[in-house]
Amino acid sequence: MWDERYAVDEYVYGTEPNAFLAENAGLLAGPVLSLAEGEGRNAVFLACLGLDVLGVDGSAVGLAKAHRLAAAKGVSIRTEAADLAAYEPPPESYGAVVSIFAHTPSPVRKRLHRLVERSLKPGGIFLLEAYRKAQLGRGTGGPPDADMLMARADLEQDFANCQVLLSREIERDVVEGIFHTGPACVVQFIARKQ
Repeated sequence: MWDERYAVDEYVYGTEPNAFLAENAGLLAGPVLSLAEGEGRNAVFLACLGLDVLGVDGSAVGLAKAHRLAAAKGVSIRTEAADLAAYEPPPESYGAVVSIFAHTPSPVRKRLHRLVERSLKPGGIFLLEAYRKAQLGRGTGGPPDADMLMARADLEQDFANCQVLLSREIERDVVEGIFHTGPACVVQFIARKQ
């Protein structure tokens, strides 16, 4: 599905970074792991800030576009094609992990979040924005499966061993390409590994 979605000339989620990520980028230190990176907009933004970034995504087509975007901006990023259901980031390797609209089934998400926490260096930051269940039926982005949507309480439980810096459920306008545009119900979450 994702290779097919990305197999067009345009960047379907745009080339600008996610607004929540951009607002909080000052908290991040490298190296940065960016989950479900897609076509590269967030990894390239972080690389433009001078951070070493690894973008992981299940779509090789999306990641090829990410490299083209990086070249156009005069930066380099690293990428890895991997299924997040099986992906295992190395322990204590990242100054930050970014998860922007990285929607997976809840069992995959719980496993991945446990591994993400382990992959952070002490003091490392986990930053996430995702659609929540109130987004269902809006037609402005996100998966149509409630199990793939997130809740603040679940994130706080998944990262119970971390210091929560921000945890909120809000409605905001998302304008990120043709598939994420309009009023959206999101959860925003930032935690620091102790």
